[in-house]
Amino acid sequence: MVTTVNLPDGLHEQLKQLADQEHRSMNATIVVAVERYVSERSHRSRIRDLAGEVAERDAELLRRLAE
Repeated sequence: MVTTVNLPDGLHEQLKQLADQEHRSMNATIVVAVERYVSERSHRSRIRDLAGEVAERDAELLRRLAE
């Protein structure tokens, strides 16, 4: 799949430098960054869901602990 991304000049240059330092293409560097972003966001979402489940399941216990 092809997606076009327009980067500001400064960010493009920084990306190019990082890719060169890591001996990767700019495309590979972008893919790694997006994979990390998506993984982190998914992880945060799972934590929020689990916290909600615990709060719901243990609402009475949490209420008594707060007293």
